[in-house]
Amino acid sequence: MPLPLAKRAEKDPVRPGGVPLDAAQVLAFRRRLINWYRTNARQLPWRGVNDSYRTWLSEIMLQQTRVAAVIDRYNEFLTKFPTIVALALATEADVLASWSGLGYYRRARMLHHAAQFIVREHGGKLPSTALELRTLPGIGEYTSAAIASIAFGESVAVVDGNVERVLLRITGRPEVATAAARSFVQAQASALVPRRRANSQGNPPGDHNQAMMELGATICLPRAPLCTQCPVYGLCKTRGEHLTPVRAPQRSLPASYLLSLRKRGIITEVLLEKRPDHASLMPGMYELPQLPEAVVEGREPLLRLRHAITNTNYYVRVFAARGPRDRTLRKAVPIAEGVLHWVRTSRLGAEPLTGLARKALQRLDVMQVRPVRIDAQPDLPEEVHLPRPAGTADEWNDDDFDEL
Repeated sequence: MPLPLAKRAEKDPVRPGGVPLDAAQVLAFRRRLINWYRTNARQLPWRGVNDSYRTWLSEIMLQQTRVAAVIDRYNEFLTKFPTIVALALATEADVLASWSGLGYYRRARMLHHAAQFIVREHGGKLPSTALELRTLPGIGEYTSAAIASIAFGESVAVVDGNVERVLLRITGRPEVATAAARSFVQAQASALVPRRRANSQGNPPGDHNQAMMELGATICLPRAPLCTQCPVYGLCKTRGEHLTPVRAPQRSLPASYLLSLRKRGIITEVLLEKRPDHASLMPGMYELPQLPEAVVEGREPLLRLRHAITNTNYYVRVFAARGPRDRTLRKAVPIAEGVLHWVRTSRLGAEPLTGLARKALQRLDVMQVRPVRIDAQPDLPEEVHLPRPAGTADEWNDDDFDEL
């Protein structure tokens, strides 16, 4: 009796199947993909620009984040920091405040550090090759290849989670976390990239890499891929979902927070906790003060929401005092007085808030919600750049992809 697919993958993780495309198939794949991309590519503000800084910024912002959320922040960020020099001269607090809501705040810190490094070591000019780009803080293999090919036309393959999924399905290979599997995907991606560099006629490597990511983000979806709309369906050996590893089960934990407001004349302030500068997650950022679960027993929360970090679902409740004489919750906040700050509600948009704090304050009408501006793209899912392999992250998304 044959082994189930999962058992076969465990038994032979080095050679789990999969056949590389031959030379004729490579040419056919490139042609079909780029023709599809030229007709179906979404109009996004970072596409078609002649500014490597904008390409770099977009690639960092799109990691693990919805394109709709990125567009608004991208435009606002460029308004405040229009050049690498402007970003380098900014304070970290200003950079984090402009990044607030995108999550993964380590990305913003590394972007800021890299801008300072570029100004100090490269005269404010972004390096133009993938190898040189790898020397910058916060830029790894994927990001360096994306910038080098899209902004400078270098013939180098870009492999994120979306591209990896396309290549595994095209070659009929299951997903296994081995060096041999990663090497196979990288080799296949490299074989597909056009060898011609960018010229006055276009940018074949950059366009190809963007087309690969677009295909994975909008057609070759993790679940229920749109195979009948795929331009390379005739070359695909899977034609549907591919075998993936069993995911670790999510844990569920409660988390309770305090909402405390006060008036000073016509000014309204909210009590926030500032995370320590040496904290491993989101250092120096503001959040609502956390409450012990025992003290909120029997109380009705103002707000309930779900938030997820890595493999843990937090079921969050926000509480407020029952009246001016109810000091129970305020006294129960288990942190030192020095890390609590009263912040004007009118200034919340300029402060580095955690995504959870921002979401809760907006849903409680304490903080203004800014609408996201995005051109309609009917029937196309949101683009999310998935890292490969997944790196260390500050925080993860919740059910509607807002981040902590």
